[in-house]
Amino acid sequence: MPIETNPLDLLELAAALVASGLVSGVLAGLFGVGGGAVLVPVFFQVLGLAGVDESVRMHVSIATSTGIILPTALRSFGAHHARGVVDMELLRSWVIWIPLGVVVATAVASSLSSEGLRIVFAVIAVLFAIRMLFNRASWRLGPDLPKSRVARAIVGAVIGFFSTLMGIGGGVLNNTYMTLYGRPMHQAVATSSGVGVLIAIPGTLGFIVAGWGLPDLPPFSLGYVNLMGVLLVVPITLLTAPLGVRLAHALPKRRLEILFGLFLLSVAAKFIASLL
Repeated sequence: MPIETNPLDLLELAAALVASGLVSGVLAGLFGVGGGAVLVPVFFQVLGLAGVDESVRMHVSIATSTGIILPTALRSFGAHHARGVVDMELLRSWVIWIPLGVVVATAVASSLSSEGLRIVFAVIAVLFAIRMLFNRASWRLGPDLPKSRVARAIVGAVIGFFSTLMGIGGGVLNNTYMTLYGRPMHQAVATSSGVGVLIAIPGTLGFIVAGWGLPDLPPFSLGYVNLMGVLLVVPITLLTAPLGVRLAHALPKRRLEILFGLFLLSVAAKFIASLL
């Protein structure tokens, strides 16, 4: 059964969710990450304050973040697409493979402990933060993205799998993948908003099924997805995401990479600290 809580706890939780929505919406447009990299640690903290059991807190945080990705990603995708910088050919090649990776990840996530999910989140965040902070023009895997269908399928499935385990919209992985093949950071960010759409639909449904009927879930939860979090945060992120898009197109490429790397390190540090 869902946990019981008093009205004051719900108000405090709502206030924290609103504040996180303001930040995550801007980050969704700025970094193409769907805001999940900030929402997951924020959700983890506020759900703890609300008394949500440790065994499901990280699962609910990731699942709720995934539920928020879709409208935010759609909003960011529309804004980026209007500027003509989204790689539509790449997105079309991933229509099957990213969702496949997502479905597998929701099954894996339901079997991992809260500590295991936090470790996964922190390790991936640190690896890609290092990549962004110390990026060099010589760091290239090739002159352009691979055209092989097999390569595209593997990359798409990997992006969908690990992004879902982190509760993010795919921007962390896709930005790195595209820039390692010489694509501009601005195009990578724009395309990542489309990746978020491909992740959010199967991810949300998968987490609803995986958490259905479990005990100790917070109030207003549908499986692992907390509807209160989704309904409060989505309208705010829809309003603030275009601001992030404008910032992304105004900043130099290298500055955007450094900001993204520092942001990932700060998120990883919070989760590492929670494991100590």
